Amino acid sequence: MVQRTKSHDLFEQALKWIPGGVNSPVRAFRAVGGTPFFVQSARGAWIHDVDGNTMIDYVGTWGPAILGHAHPRIIQVIRDTAEHGTSFGIPNPWEVTMAARVCEAVESVKQVRMCNSGTEACMSAIRLARGYTGRPKIIKFAGCYHGHVDSLLVKAGSGALTFGNPDSAGVPPEFTAHTIVVNYNDKAGVRAAFEANPGQIAGVILEPVPANAGLYLPKDGFLEFLREITAANESVLIFDEVMTGFRLGLGGAQQRFGIEPDLSTFGKIIGAGLPVGAFGGRSEIMQCLAPVGPVYQAGTLSGNPLAMAAGITALEELEKSDAYDHLEQLGQQLEEGMKDAASRAGADVRFHRIGSMFCGYFTPGEVHSLDDAMAADRDKFAAFFHGMLERDIYLAPSQFEAGFISAAHTAEDIDKTVAAAFDVLKKVA
Repeated sequence: MVQRTKSHDLFEQALKWIPGGVNSPVRAFRAVGGTPFFVQSARGAWIHDVDGNTMIDYVGTWGPAILGHAHPRIIQVIRDTAEHGTSFGIPNPWEVTMAARVCEAVESVKQVRMCNSGTEACMSAIRLARGYTGRPKIIKFAGCYHGHVDSLLVKAGSGALTFGNPDSAGVPPEFTAHTIVVNYNDKAGVRAAFEANPGQIAGVILEPVPANAGLYLPKDGFLEFLREITAANESVLIFDEVMTGFRLGLGGAQQRFGIEPDLSTFGKIIGAGLPVGAFGGRSEIMQCLAPVGPVYQAGTLSGNPLAMAAGITALEELEKSDAYDHLEQLGQQLEEGMKDAASRAGADVRFHRIGSMFCGYFTPGEVHSLDDAMAADRDKFAAFFHGMLERDIYLAPSQFEAGFISAAHTAEDIDKTVAAAFDVLKKVA
């Protein structure tokens, strides 16, 4: 039995000073039961807790650690940059370099504005779409999470689902009155929303690959349909690529699927583990932002030199290496291994993967939407999670989160993970 005495004691202390003992809800293990562990350090594909336990990590800071933890070049550039100051509140060269790299990598992005989180990026993109079109309403999809933005915290994914409270307390109904929620992959629902609100829809925002209700994929033609119907109605198509951006390739999901949105939001990888966000797109839309346009957006730490330098280094490493080929190979190895393990164990598991992102649902049915995901057996997932943790494999502590492979993982790590999964699935099934 793995011992985590120090983590237990730290959590008891944290409960006194921090609501729920954590600074982000899913970390509390409420969805799977038990007490969270506390990390002391991490390197490569491995994390080390305060009790001396070492685990293969498939959370990867919830996505940013695509090169693995504590990458030597990233650590060094943070140290070097900090020697010159940690923040200026004045333009710095790193933010210009980062902007150029994002625009070069993502074809649809002609101009970009940096901010400090994915939540800020999505909030700003929504405001910009409304300001550009002069329209009030936004369409979002059930299960797609775009940060804790008041107007978008309706049938959200991620932590909101984990705690069974998609509509957060503290959000007045008036704040969500202009948010229309449609099921993902539901073309008819989108058509009906446009027909019921002629000339009122400023934009459609979605995760092109929803990764906050587990992970499920767009059906063939769905993203193309959204591109066509938003163009026909002169509405703004917004891709939330906070997770998929620079994860599914340098050009993100939009490059992978061949769709160009009007606006995109980014985060995670472009900060290499430091707080960051960004939104960008067509020049005529971005030119509506202050100081050149009427849509206000600002941030004291936006373009922070530490985050910019770290993110630039991460993108350089991704550009010059075969990281994406390696990630695809590992992803395929994990997918084939997990599907084989589930079959041999007689477990009803739907394993989804795209690139280096993955999720398994304990359900015999297909999963194409939030309703499908909610039908999964969460008790079995909790048992599976703890069984894997006992075998030194750390997965996200919620059925409604995606897993992430890093370039630091090896084929041996994947083999160990699959072998552990087979042992656990035999008991869970």
